[in-house]
Amino acid sequence: MNALERLAETIEKRRGVNPRDSWTAALLAKGPEKCAEKFGEEAVEAIIEAVKGDREKLTAEAADVLYHMLVMLTAREVSFSDVLAELERREGTSGIAEKVTRPSA
Repeated sequence: MNALERLAETIEKRRGVNPRDSWTAALLAKGPEKCAEKFGEEAVEAIIEAVKGDREKLTAEAADVLYHMLVMLTAREVSFSDVLAELERREGTSGIAEKVTRPSA
């Protein structure tokens, strides 16, 4: 099991824990919309650091993005293993070819 899988498992375990005892539980208690908003904020912070070119800060922000993405997925009951399965399904397929198969919005 890698660090992301362990983190996803820990986040799932925090569901239902007293929000006063866990930052993750507090985020989940605020609902999926707040979790998505927090993910967006962290993504913007990572973009800013990428544009600035600060490798150390970008690394830290990328870790925040991954954590908040997993919280957002958990809030909507999407498992990390489902996301990994989707990535595996796409493996070996050109991004251009894969995008063509998606239903249009």
